[in-house]
Amino acid sequence: MMNATAFQSDAPLDDRGVIRRHDGDVEMVELPWGLRPRDGGPRAVNVVRSEGRTFPSHRCLVPASEFRHKSFSFSLANGDWFYLAGIWRPATEDWPEAYAILTIEANADIAPIHDRQMAVLTRDQRIDWLDGVVPEEEILRPLPAGTFRVKRRACEPTQPMLAI
Repeated sequence: MMNATAFQSDAPLDDRGVIRRHDGDVEMVELPWGLRPRDGGPRAVNVVRSEGRTFPSHRCLVPASEFRHKSFSFSLANGDWFYLAGIWRPATEDWPEAYAILTIEANADIAPIHDRQMAVLTRDQRIDWLDGVVPEEEILRPLPAGTFRVKRRACEPTQPMLAI
């Protein structure tokens, strides 16, 4: 059994723990957050829209207890921690090994604030995602209404989108 640490909102973007299956083993590694853009542009891609896509390999998980958007924070109503579904890419000669988090249509709790959200997986879905045993369209979808606790934050987060 793994002891995953929670996603730290104040950690530098290049110091994030992600869980992945690599060479048959499940491991937690520190990877930079942001994939090289396919068009070769200079700005990293931190989130990737998941709809209509498959991710047969290079899947990862980001442990979290909360994610943020603008002045709102979202956590599970039951207080449990969860995983954000992600993908990682191996290093190339001009970009380091890195990851991005997948996004999905917002669930009913988040939709009044934004139409998209991070793809949240419950702890019992972690191996299904890492091992690809459940099709993407079945696992990368909004959780039921009432799943999230939505809080308005007093101040703007320094890193909008992800936090503990």
